[in-house]
Amino acid sequence: MTLQEASVGSKVKVVKLMGTGPVKRRIMDMGITKGQVILVRKVAPLGDPIEITVRNYELSVRKADCKMIEVEPA
Repeated sequence: MTLQEASVGSKVKVVKLMGTGPVKRRIMDMGITKGQVILVRKVAPLGDPIEITVRNYELSVRKADCKMIEVEPA
């Protein structure tokens, strides 16, 4: 399952980061790495952006980036 498919209020653990080059680097620069636990806080009405909490930081992640983050329930 990807981060985009995670439900609001759920905690998920990052299993794999897909994508290459600058896209993967941008995701990693946000502090999203393999094994990291993410709390999905809110999803905008049209699904973009998705607001998450990572390492006690609140972030907004684009839907396109969320498709590249494979997760499992924490």
